Parts: sequence; C-alpha cells; structure tokens
Amino acid sequence: MKENTITNKIKLIGIFFIILMTSIIITTIYLNEKNKKDALLINIVGKQRMLTQKISKNIFYLYQNNESNKELDEATTEFIYNLNSLKNGNTLIGIFKAPTNDIINQILKVEALWNEFYKNTNDFKKNLNKRNSSNELLLETIVRSVYNTNNVLLNEVDVLVSMYTVYTEEKTDYIRYIQYLFALIILILISYSFSQLKTMEANAKKFFEFSKQLTQNTDDKPLEPIQIEAEKEIVEATDTINCFINKINSAMVYSANAVEQSRNASIKLEEITDEFDIIINELTNSTEISKQLDRSEGIAIQTQEELINSTKKLQELKKELDILLSSCKIK
Repeated sequence: MKENTITNKIKLIGIFFIILMTSIIITTIYLNEKNKKDALLINIVGKQRMLTQKISKNIFYLYQNNESNKELDEATTEFIYNLNSLKNGNTLIGIFKAPTNDIINQILKVEALWNEFYKNTNDFKKNLNKRNSSNELLLETIVRSVYNTNNVLLNEVDVLVSMYTVYTEEKTDYIRYIQYLFALIILILISYSFSQLKTMEANAKKFFEFSKQLTQNTDDKPLEPIQIEAEKEIVEATDTINCFINKINSAMVYSANAVEQSRNASIKLEEITDEFDIIINELTNSTEISKQLDRSEGIAIQTQEELINSTKKLQELKKELDILLSSCKIK
C-alpha cells in the first residue's frame, strides 16, 4: 500500500490525467479514421444501387438502338468488384469484410439476385450481337426479366445500405459514449484533485499555525509538541520540530533544577557560616581553636563564593536558552 505523501498523490493524479487524455486522443483519432472508412463503405454500398440502374438503363438503350456501349461492361465489372469487396473485404481500399451476420446474409441475398440479373445481362449481350427476327421475342423477354429483377435488386441493395448505415451509427454512438465516459471521469478526477489540494493546503495551514503558536509562547511553561495528522512530508517536518521542542524543554528543566539546587546550597552555606560566627565569638579566648576556626571559615566562605559563581553561570545558561527560544519567535 502506498504511503500517504504529497508526492504520491501528485504522481497518481498526473498518471490518471495522462492515461485519460491519451485514451481520448486515441479514441478521437480512431473515430475520425473510422468515419472515413464508414463513409467510403456506405458510398460503395450506395453506388451498387446506382450501378444496377446504370446497367438496366444501358440494356434498355441498347435494346432500342442496337448499338455497342462500353458503359454496360464497365458498370457490370465495377458492381462485381464492389460486391466481392463488401463480402470478403479489400485491403487495397481499406475496408473489412461484412461485420455482422445480418449484413453477411443480406449480401448473400443481394449476390443471389445479382447472379440472376447478371445472367440476364450476359444473355442479352449474346443475343444482341446476333439480333434477328428469330430471337427478337427472346430479347424482349430478357429485357422484361431485367426490369423485374432490377426492381427487386434495388430494394435489397437499399436494405443493405440501411443496415450498413445503422451499424456505423451504432458503432459511432458507442465510441462517442466512451468519450463521454472519459470526459465524466476527467471531471471526477478534477474534483478529486481539487479536494486533495484543498486538504493539503489545510494541513499546511495547520502546520504553520501550530508553528506560529509555538514561537509566540511568552510564558515559562514547557513548549507543547505539535500534534497533526497530514501527509508524510508534513508529519516528518512536525517530528523534526517536536524533537527540537523536546530538547529545549529538557534543557530548560535541567537548568531550572540546577539553579534551584545552587540556591539551596548557598542558603545552607550561609546558615553554616552564621553558626561558625557564633562559635567563633564564644571561643575567642582560645587562640589555637580560633585559628582553626578562621581557617574553616575561610574554606566555607570560599566554597560559598564558588557556589555563588556556579549559580550565576547556571543563571546565564538559562538566559542563553531563553534567548535561543525567543530568537525562534516570529516578529
């Protein structure tokens, strides 16, 4: 489990943003390319309808005028090429084979109708080349069959166009819904990022407020350690300050105890000195004892002076610690 740190939060948010933006860019590019291919595909399917009409028109024209026309052969060849491309796919023009079973079945249905239509077309061309009175009735029958077959073929091609149109629209809507989902996730991520930033800002404010209260402490009470629940970086900074606070508190307690002990020792020595003075006054007639007592009194006085000096040094130490503490205060 990852630690609760500002760095990890920023990295996590950044990774999510990169993934989502990359996904949106990829889906947008894919959608644009797909729209181009779908437009090409529907154009090919729609062109099949136009080609059947063109073939029928040329047959009726040739039947009436008995002239050769290359448009009939060109339209027939193109229809066959497009039909095979729709059925099996064509890498040259960038289209895939029929995507669904329903579309495959419809293509097969169109193909079956086309085979009959194509047979009538070939029969018409053969009999037209040797047209005479004996095959005139056959030509008329073929033309009528072409007319009837053409109408059925047109209707089935229209159905195929509709099926491709519905399929491409559904696929486009599906991709568009994915884009909407990504956009929604981005909005949620933005809201989450904003809330996390507000939380980090609030934790930072708490840290600075505690620090300010620490430096503004004017009494002689021990400093209170900072207690805060936040990200790892702020907690580590708080622990560092708390360590410094604990050291200052320890030094203040130690110096205060030392000063108090020195004062007590000084008071005791003063009491001893007073007792010595009384004894000296009572023993003034004894010269030897007086000398010993004078020496003892000198030692006691010297010891008292040393203790007083020690007390002064400890008091200066306490002042230095107070100055150290006051220097950390915010002016």
